[in-house]
Amino acid sequence: LLAAAVRDHEGRHARTLEDRVDPRDDGGYSGVSSEPRVASIVASHHKPEFVVNVKETGKILVVNYADVNALKTTEIGAARFLHDGGWDSTKRYFLVAVNQSNKIAVVDTKVGKLAALIDVGHIPHPGRGANFVHPKFGPVWATGHLGDESVSLIGTASGDNKYGQYAWKVVQVLKGQGGGSLFIKTHPKSTNLWVDTPLNLDPKISQSVAVFDIHDLGKGYATLPIAEWADLGEGAKRVVQPEFNQAGDEVWFSVWSAKNQQSAIVVVDDNTCRLKAVIKDPHLIILTGKFN
Repeated sequence: LLAAAVRDHEGRHARTLEDRVDPRDDGGYSGVSSEPRVASIVASHHKPEFVVNVKETGKILVVNYADVNALKTTEIGAARFLHDGGWDSTKRYFLVAVNQSNKIAVVDTKVGKLAALIDVGHIPHPGRGANFVHPKFGPVWATGHLGDESVSLIGTASGDNKYGQYAWKVVQVLKGQGGGSLFIKTHPKSTNLWVDTPLNLDPKISQSVAVFDIHDLGKGYATLPIAEWADLGEGAKRVVQPEFNQAGDEVWFSVWSAKNQQSAIVVVDDNTCRLKAVIKDPHLIILTGKFN
């Protein structure tokens, strides 16, 4: 149903996209199709609506399905190229990476409008991003970047009397291990901020993970040798996607190698940052994402 709505709305764009967007002008990507692609979809927490990010067009579609026989679509202009993102802590605002424009777009899903377009580092790649309460700036949402070592913290307390002045601004930039970050993660019960760098060209960086203390971000990060702990044979052994268990006291990492090489899951105690377990199995092939 949603795919049909997007096709119906984007059909005319797909037919005329060559006139509007040169597929060769892809901001660094190669082989970009002339047909718009849906990069990510989320469901609103406030209305019967989907938020659809159409990559090449830089358009965000809000599809209302209250009447499935008469779908209503609102088009919100952002920037190119839209990718993935996540909710702020209130679940009202959706923050999505505009990775080739080096921005984060903020959609207010309660009113169906663009709330902000924020300049960040080079090629933001947040996954879902990470929400936590900053000691100085209050509620923030964090993203890492593919193109540089920075971690951008964006204030999200829109309308708040104490922290509202920081809303939709980069309030702090942390220096991580390096570029090539794909995912950043924390948990309401954790005081740690975990940042991976699996696409970094330096194996020492791609095979480890950085962890920041949320209560003392200024002291920098500690590095954990996740791939070394996995004790695998040959392979890229890229450490990717920190994912918490439900209790919030364990962080699970994928150690990602080629299909003919061994991959693994490494479980770390979030409180002590020490190795808790290594999971190996022949069925763990090209291991990347995992979800609780």
